[in-house]
Amino acid sequence: MKNADIFHIPVMRDEALAALRCRPGGIYIDGTAGGGGHAFKILEDSSPDGRLVAMDTDGEAIKETSKRLEHFGSRAVVVHENFSAMRAVLTSLGINKVDGILLDLGVSSHQLDSAVRGFSFTLDAPLDMRMNSSLTESACDLVNTLPQEELEIIIRKYGEEKMARRIAAAITRKREITRICTTKELAGIVAGAFPKERRYGRIHPATRTFQAIRIAVNDELANLQKALEEGIDILESEGRFCVISFHSLEDRIVKNSFSENEKGCICPPDLPLCVCGRKPRLKIVTKKPLVPREAEIHENPRARSAKLRVAEKI
Repeated sequence: MKNADIFHIPVMRDEALAALRCRPGGIYIDGTAGGGGHAFKILEDSSPDGRLVAMDTDGEAIKETSKRLEHFGSRAVVVHENFSAMRAVLTSLGINKVDGILLDLGVSSHQLDSAVRGFSFTLDAPLDMRMNSSLTESACDLVNTLPQEELEIIIRKYGEEKMARRIAAAITRKREITRICTTKELAGIVAGAFPKERRYGRIHPATRTFQAIRIAVNDELANLQKALEEGIDILESEGRFCVISFHSLEDRIVKNSFSENEKGCICPPDLPLCVCGRKPRLKIVTKKPLVPREAEIHENPRARSAKLRVAEKI
C-alpha cells in the first residue's frame, strides 16, 4: 500500500481505470475524490493534456486531494461540492461535456477511521455522520428529534433492517430519559433491541441501523439518482460512466438507471409503429457487475462488498 493511499484506499482502481479508458486530451470527473487515489491515476492515464474535475463533499478529502494533485497544475481542478451538482460545477468552469465519470460511493477509509466523524460504532465518538460538516442536521439531531414512525421507516428502508420497529421503539424510549449523543450509546441501544440469541451474529446488530442513519443524514440515495441523471446528460458520445457501490440500495439504483437508459422504444408491443420516439442513451458494458479480486480483499477487507458497473454513452 502506498503512503499516499492511507487517507483513503481506492477500491478496484485498476478495474475502474481500465473501464474508464482515459486518453490524452480527455476531460474526466471524479465525483468522489477521497484522498485522490483514483484521481491521480486518471491524470496519469490521460497524460500529457487530459483534464480532471475532482469533486468531494468532504472538506478534509478536498484538502488531501488538492495536495496530492498539485503537481498536475491546471490539468486538475478540485471542487468542494457534492457530485449531485456536477452539471453546475462544469457550467461554472465553462465545460459542456466530459469523456468519463467515476463515482466511488459510500464512506471513505478516513471517515471510518476518524473517531470524531461518528461513522463507526467501533469507535466511541460524537454521533455525527455528516460527510459535509456544513450540513445542518447531524445523526444526533435525527436520532433525537424524528418521530418514532419516521425512524422506523428510515431504518427499514435504508438499512433493510427487519428489526426496525423494535429498534426505533428502543431509541424513542431511551431519548425520553436522556439525549443520545455518542456512537457507543446508539450501538448499545440497537443491540439491546435484538433478542439475546441474535446479538452475536456475523455482523454487529447495529451495522444496518448505522448505514440507514448515515444515508438519511447525507441524503445519499437522492444525490446518487440526481448524479446519474446529470452525468448521462453531460457525457460525450462513447464516454464511460463507472460507478463503484457498496450496498444493495446503491447498486440497485445504478443498475436500474443504466438499464432504463439502455432501452429504446417503450411503446406497447401491439402498436405497428413506434410513436414514442425514444432512443437508447447508454450501452451497458458490464452485464454483471465486476467485483474485487481476492488479493485486493485480502489487502483491504472493506473492498469485499464493492461492485463496479460501467455504461457507455451512445
